[in-house]
Amino acid sequence: MLTKAEIARLRSLREKKHRDALGLYVIEGEKVVTELLAAGHPLLELYVTPAWEKQAAPDQLNTTPLHRVSADEMARISHYPTPSSVLAVGRIERAMLEPAALDRGLTLLLDGIQDAGNLGTLLRVADWFAFDRVVASTDSVDIYNQKVINASMGSFSRVKFFSADLSEALAQTSAPVLGCDLTGDNVHTLPSLHDAVVAIGSEGRGLSPAVRERVTRFITIPRFGSAESLNAAVAAAIVCDNLRRTTKPNQPQG
Repeated sequence: MLTKAEIARLRSLREKKHRDALGLYVIEGEKVVTELLAAGHPLLELYVTPAWEKQAAPDQLNTTPLHRVSADEMARISHYPTPSSVLAVGRIERAMLEPAALDRGLTLLLDGIQDAGNLGTLLRVADWFAFDRVVASTDSVDIYNQKVINASMGSFSRVKFFSADLSEALAQTSAPVLGCDLTGDNVHTLPSLHDAVVAIGSEGRGLSPAVRERVTRFITIPRFGSAESLNAAVAAAIVCDNLRRTTKPNQPQG
């Protein structure tokens, strides 16, 4: 039976300030937790209901400390209106971006992405196209936000992710910086680039002035219809696809 303190601790992880203070985050959902366990992703605790334990593989029950809870208890610690049958706790690891790291390989740079679902999908895009890293501005939504984790479908555990001052990071790179903008060059005319930074801004404001100053070439996706703009993740996927048409993944970079 869970104590009030345990329930309060798990519920507090909904907020970034408490996640940072405790160095912990929550992962909730049968699909994502099962995938992470199968991949050997380090988890500190599992909170499981009888329904999940009944269908779980034996090796999934032996790798992480297990807490058996009732459906009512799961509802009290869940971060969703409709609780899952399994909830995991992981330890936060925030890597520092090395100087000039953007010189090597392909980087997806995210400027002011506030929507958790968008960030999660952008991580999936970077994972799908084997980008070497994702770098987000410090005012972007937290990667350990539960909605980001679920939207990433496990990609958050595979993609190298950094939070940084984008102006400073871009000032130290010699790689081409491709800024997505409605007035840019046709993305279909991009040359072969093994090293590049793809900068995506928020849907509301686009790229910030500080990032725009560092862009070496603005690019756009040709519009044939009447839509005002594309979702940030959709735009990123199209640009990443065009880059990958002429390049192959390099060896993993830092």
